[in-house]
Amino acid sequence: MTDFIVSKEELIEMFSRNDIKDTDDGWLYKEEYYINIIALHEDDPKYIYDVSIAQSYKITAIKSF
Repeated sequence: MTDFIVSKEELIEMFSRNDIKDTDDGWLYKEEYYINIIALHEDDPKYIYDVSIAQSYKITAIKSF
């Protein structure tokens, strides 16, 4: 799986469609990959404390089945 970037709205839709599921072991993407979701801010990161206000998010694979 290659890394990709989504908007906040796209990320919410992915959770709504169950493309991403929150499990006890982490976030599971399409039943195939455990992923990290990294908040990307346009503002200076040292002043950002709330990841929910990021403009976009990077999805990276941790491991696959």
